[in-house]
Amino acid sequence: MMQTCFCFRAALLALPGVLLVPRIEADPAVFDAHLAKDPEGQSAFTFDVSDYEGDLSSLPIGVFDSGIGGLTVLEAILTLDTFHNENLKPGPDGRPDFENERFIYLGDQANMPYGNYAKAGKTDFLRELILKDTVFLLGNRYHQDGEIRFDKPPVKAIVIACNTATAYGFEDILAAVKRWKLPVIVVGVVEAGARGLLKASEEGAIGVLATVGTCESGVYPKTIQSTLGLAGRGVATITQQGSPDLAAVIEGDPTRTVTVKEQVALDVRRLVENHRSSQSGREIKPLSKIVLGCTHFPLVEKEIDDAFTALSKDPGLAPFIAPERHYIDPAEWTARQLFQELASAKLRRRDSPADTERDLFFLSVANPAPDSTGSDGRLNPDGSLTDAYKYGRDPGQFIEDTLVAPMTRTILPEAGRKLVSEKLPAVWTRLGE
Repeated sequence: MMQTCFCFRAALLALPGVLLVPRIEADPAVFDAHLAKDPEGQSAFTFDVSDYEGDLSSLPIGVFDSGIGGLTVLEAILTLDTFHNENLKPGPDGRPDFENERFIYLGDQANMPYGNYAKAGKTDFLRELILKDTVFLLGNRYHQDGEIRFDKPPVKAIVIACNTATAYGFEDILAAVKRWKLPVIVVGVVEAGARGLLKASEEGAIGVLATVGTCESGVYPKTIQSTLGLAGRGVATITQQGSPDLAAVIEGDPTRTVTVKEQVALDVRRLVENHRSSQSGREIKPLSKIVLGCTHFPLVEKEIDDAFTALSKDPGLAPFIAPERHYIDPAEWTARQLFQELASAKLRRRDSPADTERDLFFLSVANPAPDSTGSDGRLNPDGSLTDAYKYGRDPGQFIEDTLVAPMTRTILPEAGRKLVSEKLPAVWTRLGE
């Protein structure tokens, strides 16, 4: 990650609406000590260090999120055709850029939503969860049908397909990979998305549509300002709007009664009205670049643009909306950055995977076994972790209160199956029955 110089960081702190992510320092030596107890990766939250010797190019690429939303990032990676596969030059060649690669996906469903840990004062535990996701991808251990298995391959690259995990854990993962001396590439969706703005015009203002948790972290304004500043550009005008409901509506959550179109219209109006308020007494800069800062939001880009078009007919809001908007899909830019970094490190796989080398998908679930901590009220009637237990945990215990198991089409909830089958065809094709 590009580092922000002290003077520019000070400028960020002075900007309205820019709230840097609080750094609650968890001692990395605690995690390192846990790993040192089992360098062969047989116990929970460990990996076999010997797997990272020699040529890693044939290893798969790891992608993780707090749930299934990160599958939209995997879809963008699977369908990217922005480079020539043979000479690596920019430009499509009619072949997917990652056609020879194999992927491993992890959705930490049992511990989601990640955005609530900061609100509960458990940022340190969230950061440990993110490192545990990383270690799972690095290792070969998982659970299936009540047994522990060790046949998952390690990964050569890690894609953080979660805005909140990038906000709170990206720097930790980079530091850990360096500390553990692993030649593993790490790409975060937020940083990649910010770089996408370098390809857009400097004119106008930037709008960020994301979840409430992502907006409260301030990660997008911080990263955008840092990225633009290091590229020699001035301080950008940025307005955020966090939606507590749009991701759930897109997934088809039955508890949400509004349509996608209705929810999008509400969130876009709030963004424009917030931007109008921030421009009071200043030279008006209309919203011309929109960052889709949630993994679900690129799925409804057309509806979002339609909402801006409808609002531009309101004389009170029209001056704050550019006639044409440029949309930044962080997933697409994550895929681009991943390709470039693999090529630079000479880690692209050149041969096609064998038929037996299929992609693997995993979800975490609550451990149904009695809780080793002896606490009461650990599980809800449906078998999920209670909020009291989930947000009451502290780092450093390494208790296997959740298990990682294979994800298939059949175990996805109905809304999730519908979303993936209709919106993410490349992922759906690779997802096992």
